[in-house]
Amino acid sequence: MGGKRRKGPKADSVPAPKLFTIGYETLTPDELVKRLKTAGVQRVVDVRELPLSRRRGFSKSPLAATLDAAGIEYEHARELGNPKPTRDRYKRGDIEGGAREYRVHLHNGSYPALVELSESLATVKTCLLCVEASHGECHRAVIAGAVAERLTAVSVIHL
Repeated sequence: MGGKRRKGPKADSVPAPKLFTIGYETLTPDELVKRLKTAGVQRVVDVRELPLSRRRGFSKSPLAATLDAAGIEYEHARELGNPKPTRDRYKRGDIEGGAREYRVHLHNGSYPALVELSESLATVKTCLLCVEASHGECHRAVIAGAVAERLTAVSVIHL
């Protein structure tokens, strides 16, 4: 039996992890839950520095209760939040400057939280949550990009 061994997919190969992101700006709590459930999300990581909202149902405690009732874990990652001076740059429309400034913040004091998030993706379908509807105008896109740099096989999906 001197033939070549046929190579195929490994039986123990693991699919690439997925990282979802969502902004609740235009959603109700029920619409948020529906999108998360449809995507199969198991955990929401709230990346707001201060998990407070003027929008009913989106501050930390009510949001955590709504997600818990839907069978979705809630976690607030303050370390991944966008500091006020950088947030203000985004709000002024300086998206590139805000993203550049946030990258510096992320790779300094917040790096351990980024590593922890990255390492957890293999075991739980996770979605980053912030307020902005457009991921391109939010620091969560920078977080997702940094995770993708660490885990080259990760799929980033913006809901």
